[in-house]
Amino acid sequence: MDSPKLSPSTKIYVAGHRGLVGSAIWRNLEQRGYTNLIGRTHGELDLTDPVAVRAFFDEERPEAVILAAAHVGGIMANNTYRADFIYDNLQIQQNVIGESFRHGVKHLLFLGSTCIYPREAEQPLREEALLTAPLEYTNEPYAIAKIAGLKMCESFNLQYGTNYIAVMPTNLYGPNDNFHLENSHVLPAMIRKIYLADRLQHGDWQAVRTDLSKRPVAGKDGTGDEATILTLLEHFGILPGQVNLWGSGRPLREFLWSEDMADASVHILLHTDFRSLCPQDGSPIRNCHVNIGTGKEITIGELAQLIALHHRLRGAHRVGQHQARRHDAQAHLRREAPQPWLATSGRDRGRRTAPLRLVPHPLTASPKRPRLRCPDAPSISSVSCGESSSRPSS
Repeated sequence: MDSPKLSPSTKIYVAGHRGLVGSAIWRNLEQRGYTNLIGRTHGELDLTDPVAVRAFFDEERPEAVILAAAHVGGIMANNTYRADFIYDNLQIQQNVIGESFRHGVKHLLFLGSTCIYPREAEQPLREEALLTAPLEYTNEPYAIAKIAGLKMCESFNLQYGTNYIAVMPTNLYGPNDNFHLENSHVLPAMIRKIYLADRLQHGDWQAVRTDLSKRPVAGKDGTGDEATILTLLEHFGILPGQVNLWGSGRPLREFLWSEDMADASVHILLHTDFRSLCPQDGSPIRNCHVNIGTGKEITIGELAQLIALHHRLRGAHRVGQHQARRHDAQAHLRREAPQPWLATSGRDRGRRTAPLRLVPHPLTASPKRPRLRCPDAPSISSVSCGESSSRPSS
C-alpha cells in the first residue's frame, strides 16, 4: 500500500466529532497515530453561522478537514422538518467547504448518505445511479442537500485542483448514536423501543424511569406517575411486552457498524486521490464519490426479531453485524473484515461472543399483520402506518 498522504502531525479538523460518525473517525485517526486533531461542539461553533466558521478557520488554519457534521434524523423527522433539513445542511456544507477552500485546505472528506440515490435504484446501489430518477419523497430535502455537498466537492476539484472526496456510507449504528424516539434512525429507535417494552413487561420501573430521565420523550422525563408514562410510551408503540412498528417489516435495509465505516473513510482520505476515481476514457467527470457498505441486507422484520432475541441490554450493545466490506466502485476493490462483528456488551467491547445470525424467522400471524415472536422477548407487531420501501433511506 502507498504511504498516507497526510503525516501524523497534520492538523485535521473533524466537524461533528461528538456524533456517531465523527467520533468514530476521530478514534480511528487516533489509533493510526494522528495527534493534531481539532474539534468543536455545536455550543462552541455553530456551523450554520458563516461569520463564526470563517473566524474559526482564520484562527486554527487546519490542513485537512473531515465534514461529518450534519442535521440528521429518521423518516418522521425528515418528513416533518423538511425546511430545517435542507437549509441547515446546505449552510453547514457551504460554510465548511467554502472556508476550507479559502484557507488553502487541499484534502477534505465529505460524509454523505445513501439516501441520495433514487427511490427505485437498482440494487446493489452503484455510484452512477445518482440523479437518474426521483428520490424517496420523505427525505428528499436532506438528500438534495447531500447531493449539493457532493457536487460542491466535485466542482472544486475540477475547477481548482483540490482533493475533496465524498463518501456515501450506508445506514450506520454504533457508539454515540441517537436514541431519540421522535427523530432517530430505525435501528437505535427499535433497540430502545424493544428494551422499554421488555422492562415494562417485567415491571422494572426503575430502569424505565432511568431511561426516560437520560433521554426525555416529548419533553417528559421519568418523574411522572406510572399511568402517565404508559400513555406516553403507548403513543410511540411501546406497551408492556409489545412493540408496534411501522410498515410490513418487508423492506430491506443495509447496516454498518460505525467503526468499520470510519476505518474505510479514513483509508480513503489517506490513500485515495480524486483523479483516481474519475473515468479515464474521456467521458464527462461526474459522480466520482465512493459508496461504503456491507453489500448485504436484512428486512426490517428480521432486524426487529434479532433485537428482540437479544433484548436484555446493558449499556451500549453491539446488536450484531454482517461482515464489513469496503466498496470502491471505481476500482472494484473489496476488503473483507477477518470476522463478522459479534454481540458484545458496552463494558466488554474487545471480547467476541456467540455470533448473531441474520436469518428469516417465521411469522406466526396473518399475512396482513405479521407478528414476530421469540421466547422471553416482547412481541413485535407491524402495523401499516406510512411505510417507506425505499432501500436507500433509513
